[in-house]
Amino acid sequence: MTVDSGTGFIVLRASGTMIAVDARTGERPRILYAGPDLPDATPEELEDLAKRQHAPGGPQQPIAPSWLNCIGTGHPSPPGLLAHLAGKHWAPDPRVTDVQTDGIGYCCITAIDRSSGVALHHLINLVGDSGGAQFATILSNDGDTPISLEWLSAICLPLDPRLTRVTSFTGKWAREFQTEQHNLVRGSFVRENRAGRTSHDSYPGFYLGTAHTSETHGLACAVHLAASGNHRMRVDRLADDTVSLQAGDLLLPGEITLKAGEQHICAPIFAAWSDAGYGDVTRKLHSFVRDDLVKGPKSRPVHFNTWEAVYFDHSPEKLFSLAEQAAEVGAERFVLDDGWFGARRNDRAGLGDWYVSRDVHPDGLRPLADHVRSLGMEFGLWFEPEMVNPDSDLYRAHPDWVLQVEDAEPIVSRHQLPLDLTRPEVSDYLFERITTLVQELDIAYIKWDMNRDIQHPGGADGRPVMHAQTAAVSTLINRIRGACPELAIETCSSGGARADYNMVERTGRVWTSDNNDARARHSIMRGAAYFLPLGVLGNHVGPKKCHITGRRFDMHFRAGTAMFGHMGMELDLARESEADREVLKRAIALHKQHRDLIHEGNYHRLETSDHIAGIAVVSADGHSAIAQLAVLDQHPAPHPPRLNFVGLDPAKRYQVALLWPEFVAQGAGSFAGSALMGYGLQLPQTHPDTCMIYHLEAET
Repeated sequence: MTVDSGTGFIVLRASGTMIAVDARTGERPRILYAGPDLPDATPEELEDLAKRQHAPGGPQQPIAPSWLNCIGTGHPSPPGLLAHLAGKHWAPDPRVTDVQTDGIGYCCITAIDRSSGVALHHLINLVGDSGGAQFATILSNDGDTPISLEWLSAICLPLDPRLTRVTSFTGKWAREFQTEQHNLVRGSFVRENRAGRTSHDSYPGFYLGTAHTSETHGLACAVHLAASGNHRMRVDRLADDTVSLQAGDLLLPGEITLKAGEQHICAPIFAAWSDAGYGDVTRKLHSFVRDDLVKGPKSRPVHFNTWEAVYFDHSPEKLFSLAEQAAEVGAERFVLDDGWFGARRNDRAGLGDWYVSRDVHPDGLRPLADHVRSLGMEFGLWFEPEMVNPDSDLYRAHPDWVLQVEDAEPIVSRHQLPLDLTRPEVSDYLFERITTLVQELDIAYIKWDMNRDIQHPGGADGRPVMHAQTAAVSTLINRIRGACPELAIETCSSGGARADYNMVERTGRVWTSDNNDARARHSIMRGAAYFLPLGVLGNHVGPKKCHITGRRFDMHFRAGTAMFGHMGMELDLARESEADREVLKRAIALHKQHRDLIHEGNYHRLETSDHIAGIAVVSADGHSAIAQLAVLDQHPAPHPPRLNFVGLDPAKRYQVALLWPEFVAQGAGSFAGSALMGYGLQLPQTHPDTCMIYHLEAET
């Protein structure tokens, strides 16, 4: 980083990224440039290059964009700040008063609007070795009059006007992380979420590229809003073809009022850029998540989750046997899912009563937990702390503990109501119950579920508390982690409905989808991996017949699919044939053999035909690689296509071997890295729903 105290310009450079900032005292703070590094470029020459002639009919004095394009600046773009003081001082024009830097990769620019007392602290942090940047803004009330806040973005981030293609991420329950392509025309592209959680249909992240950007070539950018609740993301292309992006918490009316001395911290934006295609941007995001975001336990033991094996049938004999079968095929963690507590014999009752049911577990859970550990596995447990069934002891004792809006009929969803975690007594109850069970049973892992949207986020005083509720969830998880530092936590929300960076920072594992259909998993995992590395994404072997789609797949396809992710199982092993259990055992052993590479290597989406899903992971030194090719439909031509690898060292020779499945015939061979990438490997003849795994090792 360099700071010119004379001019007030700041230049930050790290890992191929450059950010140039105008932070001159008394002026409006603004980003001059953010993107791939421009070696030797100075802020002064960037400012000169951007100079424009007067536009007929336009202002006599050019209006430059600023950090938030506040209304008082006169800039025509949608403002990144909407705030007022009882209807007055609604057009702030903050000016730089102070700049703080650490001389490495962090700076804080303070800008104040003296007439209103609106004080903005703009933060930039170049993160580790990822080449990405975090942007955030803190709003403080430096005056005497309360500030009513309606909207605050971390930044109005200027984008290269060549970025005319937007990739957004949408979906639904059991079909998460689906990509949609949009052409950016003059106007606004806006995605909003009002679900009270990250949501299935409006993931808080965009990719942007040119009309010609591919996985390996061209200018690309990715932006993620680390928000776990209601949010808005938008890209605006103005009439003059300038483009900017903003994102932030979507606030309810009257939700945030700052008294004198109070402050509000917006959800941060993480951005990454590359001039080498979408794939390079993905790898920058993965590096950030692995190295800088996930701070808890990072071990990735093979899971066994009981849900699709037993559902609510918690017979101790069944569970003991299941644990033994799971250990036999190679499981390293056994997770007891829903149904272990209170009157929870179905999904209509008992939620919120976090006490072990003596009806189904007369001796408690200690015998099962001890048995699991005696088999060499960790013991995990399912919770859904934020919800309550009306048919529960907790609700009958404390009906006032739920979120509600006066005179509005409560909306029951999945037979649940959401608890108000902004009330200290509610948070304290959940903290006590969870930590007590974790400590009493030596629980190593909890699956933290959240299975419904929140429609009426009103607090005890009648005011909206959606933003405070989301913050309270984060605070509770932080509190539990502080009391149980070795505890691993998974974020689950009807599958992947709360998989944002804010939640991943506090958990470390994402349940990607409730859909264990092996064919559907390839698009779900591919979409999620735009933002999250494979080691974070739970990927399980489901039953032969998927209970969501009704489709049937053999064990080779199910197991081959689940190997690429945080591998697990969710099936009744007693219903699988002995031959299939052996196949599963071999698959788990193969996953363990290559687990470090799959979870820590550089991720690449392979450009294949539409009927093949292909990804590869390459070690940082380019010495080894592993690739997954899933044939999802019949080949349109008589012969399958050639596979062009990416990310290899063109100067190395590689031994190529087809590791999976055993029944596909293709021998090993030695090939130049340049040939494998530039010419490609002929794929073998296979039927649909075949998942092939190739391993490449450089010759010494």
